Amino acid sequence: MQFDLVLRNGLAFDGSGTPPAAADVAVAGDRIAAVERIPAGRGAVEIDVRGQAIAPGFIDVHTHDDRALLIAPDMAAKTSQGVTPVIAGNCGVSLAPLVLGDAQPPPPLDLIGDAGSYRFAGFGAYLDALDAAPAAVNAACLVGHSTLRVGAMDDLDRPANEAELAAMRERLRAALDDGAIGLSSGTFYPPAAAAPAGEVAELAALVGEAGGVYTTHMRDETDRVDESLEESFDIARRAGVPLVISHHKVAGRANHGRSRETLPAIAAAMERQPVGLDAYPYVAASSMLDAGRFGTAERVIVTWSQSVPEAAGRDLAEIAAEWGVPAEAAVERLKPAGGVYFLMDEEDVRRILAFPHTMIGSDGLPHDRHPHPRLWGTFPRVLGHYARDAGLFPIEEAVRRMTALPAARFGLTGRGRLAPGGFADIVVFDPETILDRATFDEPARPASGIDTVLVNGRPVWRDGAPTGERPGRALRRQELFREEGRDG
Repeated sequence: MQFDLVLRNGLAFDGSGTPPAAADVAVAGDRIAAVERIPAGRGAVEIDVRGQAIAPGFIDVHTHDDRALLIAPDMAAKTSQGVTPVIAGNCGVSLAPLVLGDAQPPPPLDLIGDAGSYRFAGFGAYLDALDAAPAAVNAACLVGHSTLRVGAMDDLDRPANEAELAAMRERLRAALDDGAIGLSSGTFYPPAAAAPAGEVAELAALVGEAGGVYTTHMRDETDRVDESLEESFDIARRAGVPLVISHHKVAGRANHGRSRETLPAIAAAMERQPVGLDAYPYVAASSMLDAGRFGTAERVIVTWSQSVPEAAGRDLAEIAAEWGVPAEAAVERLKPAGGVYFLMDEEDVRRILAFPHTMIGSDGLPHDRHPHPRLWGTFPRVLGHYARDAGLFPIEEAVRRMTALPAARFGLTGRGRLAPGGFADIVVFDPETILDRATFDEPARPASGIDTVLVNGRPVWRDGAPTGERPGRALRRQELFREEGRDG
């Protein structure tokens, strides 16, 4: 048999967490055709990757790439890390279904787009737009609870009434029928902070019936992190839906060390119901700039400001001192804006990453003028810094956390494993040199050690740059179910 492409002499990490084995990998069309020793001359194109790892493409389980997929389709921040599918629509914020007209989106909806970006009345129209102008990566998309609230309610500072909840249910059901893979919530944020657990559970129940997943930026990751975990478990249990705790952390100096409490609580919940979690490998968070939050942070960097664009990349404390005002007043002058918050302890980050059920998600904000380095550095940082250099876990385990584990959690059938018949989403990297190069001062630097990235069998990153290929697909829930042999 003649193959379209053969990667020769590599070290194959199959995604299962088992040690790698020497192998060639053959690609035919958009599928992996063989993982074995292949006779010379069998590939129309053959690439010698001697000394390098061949792995399934990494799955970024926590992104805010909804708009970036449309306006920056080379997705270089992701392909440069070896990411091939992204999960978009997290933290309760999705670009659809919502039309704002001239109205400005309330924070944090403004983190992914302005008023004109919210132009998709139906979720299917958004997915169709992804198909019409493909990106370099695949995308599976969640519906945001906050997006549903903004579209159905004239006052977000209270629970939804029956009519509003009915409107949200109708839009969510339609989105699931159109191909959304589940629901995300962000009760931490103002648009959903007044939503009681019952409101979220009633919506999440539709997702459970459809076989989807529920992810949450839960209500509190600081002093009341334990209560928020229990609320999240309860919502998912009542709804009968698998739960993913987004970017798990224990934030604020008073809570450093509390991962010793939260991880056993998550493990206990896993004995009762389907629960997963993701994390990013940094001690700093990033979100909208808010005066109520920065007081618990040891340092704040402004990532963007609509009123003072030149503030991006500068420390909030320096700006406040320059203006001769308290930090709270500086925040008000900068808003709407975003910031990086140094809130976590390194030992908690390591403990959460080492937890065997933790997936990896960048939580990057692609539209920030001076983004958190996690946008460009997350996956190479886990592989190079935490797995290889710090020895937190073997590289094959790091690969499992980025491939087979998230593929199973999110139902990405045919992806996440290096096996014949699977989709040819593949990354070739050098285990000895892979490392993040993005920093808080220079956050948009591509990583080292990523050689070649294939999406659906076509190269999207090669020789340190995007190739211009855009073979990505919108991964609809029904199609994933058909691949698995389930009813849609």
